[in-house]
Amino acid sequence: MTLKATPLNNAHRAAGAKMVDFGGWDMPVNYGSQIEEHNAVRSDVGMFDVAHMCVVDIKGDNVRAFLRGLLANNVDKLQVSGKALYSCMLNPQGFVIDDLIVYFINESWFRLVVNAGTAEKDVAWMQQQNTATNSGLTITQRRDGANAMALIAVQGPNARAKVWQVIPESKEGTADMKPFNVAFAQSAAFGEAMIARTGYTGEDGFEIGVAAEQAENLWNALAAAGVKPAGLGARDTLRLEAGMNLYGQDMDETVNPLDAGLAWTIDLVSERDFIGKAALQAMGQNAQFVGLILREKGGVLRAHQKVVVAGTDATGEITSGTFSPTMQQAIALARVPNGVAVGDTVHVEIRDKKLAASVVKLPFVRNGKILAV
Repeated sequence: MTLKATPLNNAHRAAGAKMVDFGGWDMPVNYGSQIEEHNAVRSDVGMFDVAHMCVVDIKGDNVRAFLRGLLANNVDKLQVSGKALYSCMLNPQGFVIDDLIVYFINESWFRLVVNAGTAEKDVAWMQQQNTATNSGLTITQRRDGANAMALIAVQGPNARAKVWQVIPESKEGTADMKPFNVAFAQSAAFGEAMIARTGYTGEDGFEIGVAAEQAENLWNALAAAGVKPAGLGARDTLRLEAGMNLYGQDMDETVNPLDAGLAWTIDLVSERDFIGKAALQAMGQNAQFVGLILREKGGVLRAHQKVVVAGTDATGEITSGTFSPTMQQAIALARVPNGVAVGDTVHVEIRDKKLAASVVKLPFVRNGKILAV
């Protein structure tokens, strides 16, 4: 099978990146030292190729009404142009088709950014609902073809300053912009740029969208300004420290989003109906999503390890685990039975041992500070 490549593939190879198959995409896992890349984002600035993710533009007279029914979060929270919202998109059974960000551009244009591995499925599902509701919308994926866009995430405490240095036209519209907002800048060097104050690392920064043919120029300009390229390895340790879910690992079409710690992204309060609402209400929350810190030596926390709760037959499971470069401890995201409390000790089955771990509130790390101890 031929792997798909982003517009930045040549830049990664020129920089000596170690490339891997990531869900059918040829992507950089690191450029030498994953730890250095991780620490650069926490202490300075790094950048990631996220052009495998997919921008989807939905346009038409009924787009807000359509998204009210399509998404579990309520797009009526988006009343000012440029506001963004994180949401799950559920199937009728109440499970997660995908998690995504939706941007409100104007009343006839909303922009979604969906995950790489689910993009084709997501767009097909949106088109199916467009037809079923007779909404008459135009749904356009922007990952391939003549109007393709590429996304680059610039993250870290110095991220905004570096982006303003490379795209000076972006500063005016973004200097006072709060997180989860988007602005557009017309760059003399790179054409129109979408500058969203969002990210997946627990640090400040921007996710920048430009025309695919401009992506390599922008990447190289950022690198020349001192922004350190970072690969999938650092992206995973950063997002895990930040307590952020990864689709396909922490939730998918077999997982109730309430059991994945995503209740905050689901609006069950308003009278608005949405796909999966009735099923979700009928299921309720059957587990908790928590952080774990390993307290005994002898192993590393990994996905699918069993979590044993003392004094009960109920067990949980680690969904994502790693060794935290920031904390210098083994950490994990886990689904555990209701009733387990922050501060409790549980045991994780690692090979033939049961090692003690503390239950902590997420996130572990945010804005360079360790929050979970």
